[in-house]
Amino acid sequence: MSDSTVASASSVPQPKLSKISEAVIRIAGNSQDGIQAIGGFLARLAGRSEQEVMTFMTIPSTISGGASIFQVRIGTGEVLSPGDDADVLLAFYEESYEKHLAALKKGGIVLYDSDHVDPDPEKEKEYHHVGIPITSLTVEAIGGTARDKGKNIYALGLIARMFDLNVEKLEKLISERFAGKDESITKNALAAFHAGYAYNLSGLMATFHFTESAKRAGQQVVMNGNEALGYGLIAAGVRFGAGYPITPWSDIMELLRRELPKYGGMFIQCEDEIASIAMALGSSYSGRVAVTGSSGPGISLKTEALGWGIMAEMPLVVIDVQRGGPSTGMPTNVEQSDLNIACFGGHGDSPRVVLAPANVEDCFYTAIDAVNIARKYSVPVIILTDQAIATRIEAFEEPDLKKLCQDISPDLSAVTDFKPYDLQLPDGVTRHLAPGTRIASGKYPVVTGLEHDEAGHPTSSPKLHQQMTEKRRNKLKVLAHEWKTPKTFGAPEGDVLLVGWGSSQGPLREAVERARAAGDSYSSLHIRMVNPLPDGLDEVFAGFNHVFVVELNDQGFYGYGQLAALLRARYCDAKIRGINKSDGLTWKVKEILQRVKEQLEAAKQKN
Repeated sequence: MSDSTVASASSVPQPKLSKISEAVIRIAGNSQDGIQAIGGFLARLAGRSEQEVMTFMTIPSTISGGASIFQVRIGTGEVLSPGDDADVLLAFYEESYEKHLAALKKGGIVLYDSDHVDPDPEKEKEYHHVGIPITSLTVEAIGGTARDKGKNIYALGLIARMFDLNVEKLEKLISERFAGKDESITKNALAAFHAGYAYNLSGLMATFHFTESAKRAGQQVVMNGNEALGYGLIAAGVRFGAGYPITPWSDIMELLRRELPKYGGMFIQCEDEIASIAMALGSSYSGRVAVTGSSGPGISLKTEALGWGIMAEMPLVVIDVQRGGPSTGMPTNVEQSDLNIACFGGHGDSPRVVLAPANVEDCFYTAIDAVNIARKYSVPVIILTDQAIATRIEAFEEPDLKKLCQDISPDLSAVTDFKPYDLQLPDGVTRHLAPGTRIASGKYPVVTGLEHDEAGHPTSSPKLHQQMTEKRRNKLKVLAHEWKTPKTFGAPEGDVLLVGWGSSQGPLREAVERARAAGDSYSSLHIRMVNPLPDGLDEVFAGFNHVFVVELNDQGFYGYGQLAALLRARYCDAKIRGINKSDGLTWKVKEILQRVKEQLEAAKQKN
């Protein structure tokens, strides 16, 4: 069989059927082609088929659109990353072909639109090429006026045939996707899908079928990180939010604006970021934790009002979906460079809690944790997620909503007397009463951004300022003590410990698995609460010869990134070193392993 086949050829033998446990499929084209829709259909199908799935996407930051990719990794076993190299590349244009061929495994399969792609003869020796006139065949299937909106669904049919996917479930997903639109749109989409599925793939050496997945006890849900955060906030009892649109936070805002009214709540789009956090703080003051959010530039604007929330000890949830910075930066690329502003942004001593979810499922549970911490400790909590998790689609076990959903309505029961900032409380945690609560003594407290006494009244007393500063700090030391020390993935002792936070968890764990399979003593540790740091990390670090903090931010002046700087400041341990990059892309497993190898070699030469 030739390594390159254009269109179908009846003389070529039909491909054999091969069973596989996983596949990495990269779809490359323009954002207007709906390639995210193809990946979304594949990811949601995997979730409904009890398979593991993880995706990765890049989209242009310009309104007019441009080059884009969507990568999906589907497997019958555990999937920890979107995959380093693709098994299949679906290329819609010459640029898509040229830029992404290097992302394909040697001997991998290139499906390309022969109406737009002229393959490199030299590359045909390295990869198996199959050319299909996708654009013209879509026109043939559903008519010329719909070709630009239909070829993605035609290509979905090709992939479904190639991987022997469940046609009935895909038909249902397509129908759900276009529900509420004109019936002709759904009809055309299904026609394009069936035309692609019916295409003769005899040019392939093999078609594929996924091995059976282990039966799960419960149902799976499939969503991206932004959706998981939004639904987690609703389950936690949040009923008010305020925000201003910015990529990639806006999806959470739109979900809450759509869903909160169903539960008696509301979301307000404000005139700017400052108004958004001020309105959310006002809602929290009324007795029920509220949410606001943004991305890096918006968080910068929110910091003054955040300081008011810390001084007033007001519970609040702030979501920061990190993107490349500074300034407008790279709005549609991933970066983990907002840690410093999340932990320290603002003036004065202003301690706050910062949580960083590790994956899409964790976004749901982190939202609930954030609300509960904000309520228990009367403090703003920042959820520091990032563009990779925000847009990444994963499947996970459906949460037990009957157990998790909570009502956080304020208690308006009358009290005899009340001091919100009582310095005699053993835990030092402020307890606010909702406005309207009757206080029999008639001594009603106030809330202000000025330093205050125990009732909230402004004061310039040096002694009280010292006491209140200590109070705001010490209650979070209690939280750090109560928060469980994270467990290592792998052995609790060894040569190398890879430390990460946020979206790096999966690639780090896969790197550990590969290294241990090769006989190397690697483990990883994922820090979910980054401010304050939980107790016991120094004991974990003591069990390893090398501690590398893997981050998507710059190595700074001294060779390590933002979390590494926090850890070095906390523990004064020189063996804590950084592995950093800021190219706007997620970590590949092979990148991490190569960088660790380089660091170890450099250390060996130095010694």
